[in-house]
Amino acid sequence: MKAAVAAVALALSASADAGAQVAFNGPGALLRGLDTITGRRTDIEIDSGDSASFGRLEIALKECRYEPENPASNSFAYLTIRDEGAEEPVFDAWMISSAPALSALDHPRYDVWLIRCRTIGGDSEGG
Repeated sequence: MKAAVAAVALALSASADAGAQVAFNGPGALLRGLDTITGRRTDIEIDSGDSASFGRLEIALKECRYEPENPASNSFAYLTIRDEGAEEPVFDAWMISSAPALSALDHPRYDVWLIRCRTIGGDSEGG
């Protein structure tokens, strides 16, 4: 599974001249978190380079990339998610909005998934 995520990341970073998909870096991302014990759902906005808390989790967004043709449905975010008190991150990879199960957070209490990147124009609606 990590190989598939790495392949997506490589395709995003390749040049447009090589026939790769063109992607823009967004100024931030909209994530959704679910506390599976309480059933509480929370939308989380994070700027690139910043972090946010959700329950016991600290979520850091390195970057968020999106396709200019369809930013609302095809976004890719590099996230590092740490659980309070744990030495190692519980997630440190690209998360893909159109395929949340491909690279998902594996946590006993929390689910976090990428909704979309914020676009360069600054709208959080993704397009």
